[in-house]
Amino acid sequence: MTDQPDTIRPARSHDIMGSAREWIARDGKVAIATVVDTWGSAPVPIGGQMAIAADGQFEGSVSGGCIEGEVLTEAEEILGHGKVKTLEFGVADETAWSVGLPCGGRVKVFVERLERDNGGLALIEKSIDARQGRKGLVLRTKLADGSRQVFERTDKSMPPDIANRFWTGKSTLETGPDGDVFVQAVVPPARILAIGATHITQLLAQLAKVTGYEMIVIDPRTAFATPERFPGVNVIAEWPQDAIPKLGLDPYTALAVLAHVSHIDDEALKAALRSDCLYIGALGSSRNHAKRRERLAAAGFTDAEMARIKSPIGLSIHAQSPAEIALSVMAEIVAAVRAPKVAKAAAAAE
Repeated sequence: MTDQPDTIRPARSHDIMGSAREWIARDGKVAIATVVDTWGSAPVPIGGQMAIAADGQFEGSVSGGCIEGEVLTEAEEILGHGKVKTLEFGVADETAWSVGLPCGGRVKVFVERLERDNGGLALIEKSIDARQGRKGLVLRTKLADGSRQVFERTDKSMPPDIANRFWTGKSTLETGPDGDVFVQAVVPPARILAIGATHITQLLAQLAKVTGYEMIVIDPRTAFATPERFPGVNVIAEWPQDAIPKLGLDPYTALAVLAHVSHIDDEALKAALRSDCLYIGALGSSRNHAKRRERLAAAGFTDAEMARIKSPIGLSIHAQSPAEIALSVMAEIVAAVRAPKVAKAAAAAE
């Protein structure tokens, strides 16, 4: 992206585990169906899940609708006898054709019963806590019998491959001495903290919503930080130095500094530069950023720390309008979410 001129001033997802917790507390059991392998045109990625209650209620999806009926039928039986089962639908499976699996696709679904009194509720609670606390989990499940290892980010003795998955978020089905084993990375969704309730931020919020990213807007200027200007977005009318410590900056959070007001922007950058957030970008021209670096250096930040700031913010697409700048910022954040975590994982394994 080219220099931005110094004159610039300007949603609920399916709660699968929440439903599972409600149903297992009520009925003592719940079925969980998880996509453990896909090929071709399967519409739901690996790790996609459904929770199925004893009364037939369900939340989530394993195929976008085409095999759910079959999975629900199997889940009803598994809720009765408790034995795990791996279902496979594909081009060679007439059942899959009958329920409309797209041509050339295959999906493998692992279905299990979790029970309230044998650790099932505790596992669901841990999954919810990891999501809400933005901590992440990695689960290693043997498909033959459903036995499972649970790894948390704070575990010191986990294998390097498991540790890497907290960075990559990658889930895979592996075959080894224990048969098929599903290694599932349950990591928090990417989150954007946008500093400055500006026009560019309004447009970025729209892009974040359609891309599936959580977004929080922080701006101490109450005339800017209003729900009316950001419908459906969490807007916090506080100074960054007050709001950011309460929210936290984790490896799944991107910071987009868009106020273009030095005494607001600088405080956000000071909070981020020594955190392990995955991305830091700041609006402004090269000249503006040079002045910003001088102020940060005077506050004790090193060249290496300040090198983390992407400025001018956004991919270099020669953006000019607020909408184009917002698009370039969203694209750069997506690139940060997808690529650098893999690099960090590789470095951590060395």
